[in-house]
Amino acid sequence: MEYFVEMTTHVPDGTSADAVETVREREAECARELTAEGHLLRLWRPPLAPGEWRSLGLFAAQDSAHLDGLLSSMPLHVWRTDVVTPLAAHPNDPGALSGREPTEFLTELTVTVPDGTPTKRVDDMHAGEAVRARELAQQGRMLRLWTLPSSTTSRRVLGLWSAHDSADLTATLESLPLYGWMTIEPTALAAHPSDPVNGVRR
Repeated sequence: MEYFVEMTTHVPDGTSADAVETVREREAECARELTAEGHLLRLWRPPLAPGEWRSLGLFAAQDSAHLDGLLSSMPLHVWRTDVVTPLAAHPNDPGALSGREPTEFLTELTVTVPDGTPTKRVDDMHAGEAVRARELAQQGRMLRLWTLPSSTTSRRVLGLWSAHDSADLTATLESLPLYGWMTIEPTALAAHPSDPVNGVRR
């Protein structure tokens, strides 16, 4: 099972720079080990406020208890708070991380079908969405899709995208048949030194 984890680190006041660097080096080593074991799949840095220390991670674990053990094994865990979101398979997920553009974006898409929409219309829209998703995956623009916990009236999807910039991402999203029923929360992602795909810090 895959999990999305938002990790926020708060270094205690008075902690020396040497102590911080030691913990960060141990964290990088732990990231390498978790990557080799197939548990740490991706790491990113979202836009940060001054003095903020936050990372976004994609992890694989057998269940939530297993994930808790993995997160607890990371040296920065003693200074960190983690917000975990379990991810479910999405039928349009292209799976492989390939063909990335210079910038990656994470999007939380909430799809709300207008009241009174005929069932056939909904089914046709979802079928068109699946076709377009395959096209965007082949173009290297849609990298991953997951289903988030949703309500009875709307469906939430977490997406990982590749685009030149935010305008390019918007153009891609506008090409989705369900775009008119979506509310979108995008987050631009920066490279993380311990990201398994780009190589971890040595």
